[in-house]
Amino acid sequence: MIAESSSATPLAMSDDPKVAILLCTYHGEHYLANQLDSFLMQSHSNWEVWVSDDGSKDNTCAILSAYQKKFGGDRLSINFGPSEGFAANFLSLTSRPDIVADYYAYSDQDDIWEPDHLTRALEWLKSVPAGTPALYSSRTRYISEDGLNLGFSTLFNKPPSFRNALVQSIAGANTMVFNQVAHQLLAKTPDQLNIVSHDWWAYMLLSGCGGQVFYDPYPGVRYRQHGNNMAGQNTTVLAKFHRLKGLFAGRFKAWNQDNLNALNEISSLLTHENRKVLSLFGRARHGTIFSRVYNLFRSGVYRQTFAGNAGLLLAAVLGKL
Repeated sequence: MIAESSSATPLAMSDDPKVAILLCTYHGEHYLANQLDSFLMQSHSNWEVWVSDDGSKDNTCAILSAYQKKFGGDRLSINFGPSEGFAANFLSLTSRPDIVADYYAYSDQDDIWEPDHLTRALEWLKSVPAGTPALYSSRTRYISEDGLNLGFSTLFNKPPSFRNALVQSIAGANTMVFNQVAHQLLAKTPDQLNIVSHDWWAYMLLSGCGGQVFYDPYPGVRYRQHGNNMAGQNTTVLAKFHRLKGLFAGRFKAWNQDNLNALNEISSLLTHENRKVLSLFGRARHGTIFSRVYNLFRSGVYRQTFAGNAGLLLAAVLGKL
């Protein structure tokens, strides 16, 4: 079932646009206060927080209630998620028709935003022509559980596009800020879809529908690494080994199948060119080695690094695409 469009009247864009921060929580008591405090430090101060808690049994809800009093009830709203995993929780929050703002920002519960995170995002988003879906994302700084610097996420140099989004998620949702048109598209995500991750889905959907996607090389979010990360640091040798191992085990192929199933459900929203790309990529996953490799090159899909593209070719050869 596709979510209905919001019946609320969109806000008139002003010089001080409102940002709805979409924060999903689940057993987040250890680091949640740090993230909420970082909202208060934002140089762009016109924001409100919408929380969807997915059934926490720790002190998460008590912390949220305390900050609700601190922020004001009209600035922090506490709601409850579907308890179907983090991606479903974020998408349920995204599709709520009562959340109306000029821009929307995804937030994890355990990170820390740099003070200029929203300001930088809005500066780019305001440059996008009206009526065009737009998604801002950025590089991140990895920090330890104690907040110590661990380095940076991979710096990507190739332009974001649907051809890249089909085979790679280049930025975490914890960095993403998007406009009203993008929000309306994301709200059309069918409830029953098996989404691999909400950030990858946002990148695929918005680039596929002709939207503009920007990857900021400036790390505007401190991405905390700890034992309970849904997705963590991916620049280490061990992380690369696990990715290669996952390719041979068929995990990459399964993810691609889920993504293709989801994209085919909303294919009418894609541009004509991107529907052709989607079809060619689908063909690259079947048939003989020759036909798989041929259609892979015809589709034009690419990853951001030489090693990533070599892995993509290997996957096609082995039938693991």
